[in-house]
Amino acid sequence: MKNNSLITKFPFFYGYVVLLSGTIGVMLSVPGQTVGISVFTDFLIRDLNISRESLSLAYLIGTLLSSFILTYAGKFYDRFGSRVTSMLAGFFLGLALIYLSSLTSINNYIIQFNFPVSNNILIFTLLVIGFLFVRFFGQGVLTMASKNMVMKWFEKRRGMASAVMGIAISFGFSYSPKIFDDLINNFGWQSTWLYIGIFISIIFVIFAFITFRDNPEQFGLIPDGREIIIKRKTAPKFHADKNYTLSEARVTYNFWIFNLTLALQGLYITALTFNIVDIFTKAGLGREDAILIFLPVSVIAVIFQIGGGYLADIIRLKYLLIAQLFGNLISMIGLIFLSEGIPLYLIILGNGIAGGLFGVISSVSWPRFYGTKHLGEISGYSMSWIVAGSAIGPYLFSLLFHLQGDYVFAGIVMFVICSILLLLSLKIKK
Repeated sequence: MKNNSLITKFPFFYGYVVLLSGTIGVMLSVPGQTVGISVFTDFLIRDLNISRESLSLAYLIGTLLSSFILTYAGKFYDRFGSRVTSMLAGFFLGLALIYLSSLTSINNYIIQFNFPVSNNILIFTLLVIGFLFVRFFGQGVLTMASKNMVMKWFEKRRGMASAVMGIAISFGFSYSPKIFDDLINNFGWQSTWLYIGIFISIIFVIFAFITFRDNPEQFGLIPDGREIIIKRKTAPKFHADKNYTLSEARVTYNFWIFNLTLALQGLYITALTFNIVDIFTKAGLGREDAILIFLPVSVIAVIFQIGGGYLADIIRLKYLLIAQLFGNLISMIGLIFLSEGIPLYLIILGNGIAGGLFGVISSVSWPRFYGTKHLGEISGYSMSWIVAGSAIGPYLFSLLFHLQGDYVFAGIVMFVICSILLLLSLKIKK
């Protein structure tokens, strides 16, 4: 095949092209991530005449619905590969953004038919549909397919690849709200979503067609580009003993400890981020204090992403999982006792540690433990738990706040759950 010849004769290992293109794929999922959507929420509330509570509920329902079908997207990925899956995800993510940009026009058009439905219910329904597809194709499918592709091209250097990808993604995600905000100020929120949607559905799809490739074996290559012999006695086992199916993986102890830890991370960090200003205000701190924590958190996260990526290639992932749980516990202690000084620094340090290690563990764990044949189905199932956690988290924190009148109880609940997972993680054998 022509493609085989071109990639085999590439002047350097094509996996590095895959690493770059997969990173770009994840970065372009940001319009479907919470950090990307949050920039548009105030404009949706204003122009669609919807309450913040209704908007949050629509976001919750849409995100939860998307989590229920991610496992099937993983099965599609296993059958058709990263290239086809990413192209389709990019195309439909772009269409979903174009749809969101046209909500006002769609609503006005439907009203003409005089359906016996109030305008509030109509807007709410349209938003649920939009959030369902933008979260499914953005945070879910495009992220999963891009990361899995990279993990297939590297084996003994998966940690390194994950670290490089994570650093770029961290900075890209951190800076994206500023880019979106500038575009909104220049063109308006509707045109911004429209332009981004057109770019992803056309330019990215072409880019994915040209650069995305599913795995090196298709082209007579091997992961890492060459055989790497690790002589250290402490080196982990990089090959799964077989290619597990999802049903086989789900009956293993490792799967549930790792999966529940990742889901808890999605729940806690999203809840904390979504309510950060209110949490700080209730603790007697200012809005500016809340906003300023993200920069030092991202710096610490990058440091632990690099360190965790390096260590993932030489030690068992169990120890990185334990470190991630400790990071969450540190942050939760800071939340429980939040005030100016040490508790504030604990939140920054804990979130940085957990956030940096999350990227490594979520990428490296599944191919190392369970092989790559059913990687899409297994990682898609795990992603569905993470997405569900990110949907439930903000609502759970709001509910616990209304029960107790502060966020201390929410911090205590999270601390107890995290402590249980930490104790269970100590029993991981392999």
